[in-house]
Amino acid sequence: MIEIPSDLHKGLVPLAFLLGNWAGAGVHDFPGSEKCNFGQEVTFSHDGRDFLEYRSHTWVLDNDGNKVRPLESEHGFWRIDADRKVEVTMTRDDGVIEIWYGELADKKPQIDLVTDAVARTAAARPYSGGKRLYGYVKSDLMWVGEKQTPEVELRPYMSAHLKKVVTPEEVERWAKALPQDMPDDGIAFFK
Repeated sequence: MIEIPSDLHKGLVPLAFLLGNWAGAGVHDFPGSEKCNFGQEVTFSHDGRDFLEYRSHTWVLDNDGNKVRPLESEHGFWRIDADRKVEVTMTRDDGVIEIWYGELADKKPQIDLVTDAVARTAAARPYSGGKRLYGYVKSDLMWVGEKQTPEVELRPYMSAHLKKVVTPEEVERWAKALPQDMPDDGIAFFK
């Protein structure tokens, strides 16, 4: 269910499907790095201004699904204009700062992004750009990332399947919003 908060900046309504806390798992595989499964927590939030705040934390998982160690962290800001063009500024924990541009697909909650600018600190690993695809599929958030370095051509390196994290407060709010005339057996609700 996509909920549009009443205090969401009206220009951000097309990105409302991203809002919330998400958690899940994925796969990381890039030459020169450890191939692994990872866990991920993502938050897209807003404060009424014309951007979404984005935070992502990933960690390596062992074969039993237990956290082993941190993998990557990102923090950024997402904007969209009237023509459905999306821009993202992102900072990574490894010393990389990126500007991404893309657009929201027509009639579906899918965003394609490509890096426009990359800045790296002296300590950062070689990195020259990337692509990302985010999609809202059957109430889940899925994404795939591609990256390139001076030595490695653009190729997929991470992908994840995330589920919405629901708090007890959200369940209570949804329960209070149910119609008063709900059928007792629940079956009639689906007819």
